Amino acid sequence: MGRSYRIAVVPGDGTGPEVIREGLKVLAAVSQRAGFEVETIPYDLGGDRYLKTGETLPDRVLEELKTVSAIYLGAIGHPEVKPGILERGILLRLRFELDQYINLRPVKLYPGVWTPLKDKTPEQIDFVVVRENTEGLYVGIGGNFKKGTPEEIAFQVDVNSRKGVERCVRYAYELTKDRDSGKKKLTLCAKTNVLTHAHDLWMRVFEEVGKGYPDVSQDYSHVDALVMWMVKSPEVFEVIVTNNMFGDIITDLGAMIQGGLGIAAGGNINPAGVSMFEPIGGSSPKYAGKNVINPLAAIGALGMMLDHLRERGAAGMIEEAVKQVTSTKLKSLAAGKMGYSTSEVGDLVVEALGALSPVAG
Repeated sequence: MGRSYRIAVVPGDGTGPEVIREGLKVLAAVSQRAGFEVETIPYDLGGDRYLKTGETLPDRVLEELKTVSAIYLGAIGHPEVKPGILERGILLRLRFELDQYINLRPVKLYPGVWTPLKDKTPEQIDFVVVRENTEGLYVGIGGNFKKGTPEEIAFQVDVNSRKGVERCVRYAYELTKDRDSGKKKLTLCAKTNVLTHAHDLWMRVFEEVGKGYPDVSQDYSHVDALVMWMVKSPEVFEVIVTNNMFGDIITDLGAMIQGGLGIAAGGNINPAGVSMFEPIGGSSPKYAGKNVINPLAAIGALGMMLDHLRERGAAGMIEEAVKQVTSTKLKSLAAGKMGYSTSEVGDLVVEALGALSPVAG
């Protein structure tokens, strides 16, 4: 029997359906050339469904999603839905219920793409951030005392378990070990000089797990220093591992130095379960329906999904096709300024794929 996958497709809100359409166009082309089959299963999760039914993520849908090979997500976010409802009801619930404990964010500058960092090249901006994805401040443990009064107290607990930290750190070491580079360098990003309880745990686990990876060089940086180095000398990083909150912040900075949200893709990973892949830019409702949004982040997320499914030949073909499009075709990554429409950019990637030699596995 040939290789086959069942992919849950959640186009979502705003421009999500437009970029997912282009991703599926690329998926159809690359699966044919790489020799595997895909069944796509659509789900209408998002703001429109919530406004019609009051549902975010029904239990029966969640159970179905536990059976697929992976989830391909467009965007979640609707201007008519109060912030937090969709994010907690869909995105965070999927991460927690499916135990997607790794958020994986490549920070890679493609050829032909402008970066705000003067004179930096694709060879100098090419690292990965491994962010813990199911603990920390996002667990939501906290509350308000005397809410609405001058004496109000608000608190939220930063939850860090030994299990949660260790499995995240170990994933980062494994990723670093397998990278095709001479550096093999893993950087822990924390704040051990101030957050002395939680981040002491991160440091101890980082050092203890590291004993099993003698070929990986260990590095440490306080988060405030790390964001300065990301701007000044991004080439010093290969893989960064960090907690949920710091990871949320530094990966958005990473998206900017790689050229913007139009090219930034991410994965929510459960190495032993169902993972979810998405463009980072959000639903961008002001561009919805105009056929001007950049689909390359969604196409990059598709490549990450195929790499995770061990279709690494297909993933490599997608990356090479995107490189050709950014280096020879696009005027900009910004919506409405690419020189091409959303659908035309998808066509350009498919055309570039057609010129590549097919690679199986």
